[in-house]
Amino acid sequence: MAQILRTMCCTAALCAASGLAWALPSFDDVRAAYPSSETLVLDRHGELLQRLRTDYTVRRGEWVSLEDTSGALRLALVLSEDRRFYAHSGVDWASVSAAAWGHLFHERTRGASTISMQLVGLLGEGDRPRSGQRTVLDKVGQVVSGTVLDRRWRKDRVLEAYLNLVPWRGELVGIDALSRTLFGKAAHGLDDGEAAIAAALVRAPNAPVAQVARRACGVWRDMLQARAQSAPVTQPDCLWLTMLTQSALERSAYASSAGIAPHAARQALRAARPAPQGQQPPLLTTLDARLQRVAQESLGRHLRELRGREVNDGALVVLDNASGDVLAYVGSSGELSQAREVDAAMALRQPGSTLKPLLYAQALAERRLTAASLLHDAPTHIDTSGGLYIPQNYDRDFKGWVSVRTALAASLNVPAVRTLAMVTPAAFARQLRDFGLALPHTGDYYGFSLALGSAEVSLLALTNAYRTLANGGHHGNVRFLPGPMPAPGPVVIDPRAAYVVADILSDPNARARTFGTRSVLATRTWTAVKTGTSKDMRDNWVVGWSHRYTVGVWVGNAEGQAMRDISGTSGAAPVWADLMQALESGMRPDPAPAVPAGLVRQSVRFSPDPPGESGRTALEATRSEWFLSGTEQTVSTRLASRTAPSDPGGSRSGTGMAALPEPMRITSPVSGTVIALDPDIPPTHQRLTFKAQGVDVRWELDGQPLGRGPRLAWLPWPGRHQVRVVDARGTVRDEIRIEVRGAGLAQPMGQDRRVSCTKCLPLGTQSPSNP
Repeated sequence: MAQILRTMCCTAALCAASGLAWALPSFDDVRAAYPSSETLVLDRHGELLQRLRTDYTVRRGEWVSLEDTSGALRLALVLSEDRRFYAHSGVDWASVSAAAWGHLFHERTRGASTISMQLVGLLGEGDRPRSGQRTVLDKVGQVVSGTVLDRRWRKDRVLEAYLNLVPWRGELVGIDALSRTLFGKAAHGLDDGEAAIAAALVRAPNAPVAQVARRACGVWRDMLQARAQSAPVTQPDCLWLTMLTQSALERSAYASSAGIAPHAARQALRAARPAPQGQQPPLLTTLDARLQRVAQESLGRHLRELRGREVNDGALVVLDNASGDVLAYVGSSGELSQAREVDAAMALRQPGSTLKPLLYAQALAERRLTAASLLHDAPTHIDTSGGLYIPQNYDRDFKGWVSVRTALAASLNVPAVRTLAMVTPAAFARQLRDFGLALPHTGDYYGFSLALGSAEVSLLALTNAYRTLANGGHHGNVRFLPGPMPAPGPVVIDPRAAYVVADILSDPNARARTFGTRSVLATRTWTAVKTGTSKDMRDNWVVGWSHRYTVGVWVGNAEGQAMRDISGTSGAAPVWADLMQALESGMRPDPAPAVPAGLVRQSVRFSPDPPGESGRTALEATRSEWFLSGTEQTVSTRLASRTAPSDPGGSRSGTGMAALPEPMRITSPVSGTVIALDPDIPPTHQRLTFKAQGVDVRWELDGQPLGRGPRLAWLPWPGRHQVRVVDARGTVRDEIRIEVRGAGLAQPMGQDRRVSCTKCLPLGTQSPSNP
């Protein structure tokens, strides 16, 4: 009866094993289902951009074909695990017999499991640890399945699958993960010593280093003898292999991310729906690998040139205007940065004067201004709940009455604040949100400093806001994943106002008063561009667009330190110009955008006199200007009353009715003024003007004679200074104390000390952002 039961059990075991064997998957199925722990992120043309780890439960690399592994590795594995691999048919019966006799006489023998039999276990168990004793049914099943597998699969495929599925050490599974982690190279580059170590790890993946080294030494000797080389290797010859083993097993150099677009790859993964978990097929993105390399190279090269000016970080974004596709995205300066993992393109920072085009677009759309309207660029005091707000900019003194075209292109601060006073901070904040700039506070929170970029925005959002201007006021979302061409988004600003702003920002003559006529901002093709610098020189921006693309660049420091001696054209602008050149290379120059309906071209003359008066030189040359239909004017003149309600703080600005004779005193700046240096305006083009009333005014600076006259232009330098006016007898009639903050040019000998300078503020008030 017992014999019958044993026979029935064996028969059942064989039947079960046969069933499992015939259920084995094909090689193609196994390779197709290989669960890599990484996601490959590709550019729009299928070129590899980035490799990102997305499964942290196990570490697998890519599937490696057998021809892409080194011959040394194949030899070492066969000698170590299955010497007769190419001779048997899935089961090495000679090894089975030897193992059985050894078990009978309690002798240690070589294992009888072939590579085919081990692979059957891997196919059934995945990457679970191989521990514990196998049952008789397990062993019988391996024997049967190994035979079937060897008949259905070619030998090279058996070995290839085994190399990719076998666990090695720790979390490492597959030869790609092992070779890149322990040896820092691809599997095809493994030499004899490295191959011996890899083969030694198959038997005991987590064994101590000394044990792995001893076994690797044995494998290495077998390899040399198999190649019929010279005399047998002695034990001392393995010392180098012991050292190599110790070094390799201490390494963990297989980075979780590698490529040229780490931050863009993460953004693309976040945009994928559902969010990737574990194994993922290659992810196609909108990026262009060629442009991404150009962007990285340009940003890195320029930042290296600026290292002496305390600039370490940068970011840039290139958008396709029509689709919103992100074509290039560099979130960090990489090895130059102390915070390379921080995505600076998404970090919130003060944008400085780059908000001005959006402000003027709103004022034009609401018909509060035209491109020819005159704004007063003069000292202005505005009462706020926090005290007096006094924005100022210095570029060879205030410019007086200037047109909106000049005010925007030359990035003048006072006219921008006056414009915000017309629009109101609350309304402008709502408009910024329509442009996609998600401000965390209301406009009243920021106050009039919002005109100069006191709110924090990201480079990606700001660049997309400029793309809205490029698209004639249609706002759309950016995208990292390709798809059908999206329909035009909602109109968030009057297309005619967007066109006028674009025309101003593309006008090299209009910005010449600040940036000169040979600025790096001047490109071969039509482009509209604006610079910006936040307070204390912490952030420098350039954002601009052509007919096809919008490019935004930021440079600064991720940790928030101030830069030194950086201007609007020396910071981010050269990188922006490089990208624009690369984008338009080989293409016909872009024409200017098409003029939208409802715009009128009108010749306008700029008169310095109120209506009914004449005789003085024109404020600006007569020119043709664009007007929204119904706002045309042939003459643009200042208001008869400079203290009109639309002129914020007019009576405080010193431009009201004629003053009565008073004793000699300093009228501007006020004592306690803090001057924040502005890098956006070239240093040699800027002066702080001292003003006084009285007769025969003589100026002293820090006890030294400075000059004579009621107005005196001074090129300031950082520090605290005492300014006095004295009469002809040297008697001090008035004095003030001022402070200049920020980095400037080194103080030269003599009294002509030069540095760029902008806004003056009383001590104790918050400094607004620089243009």
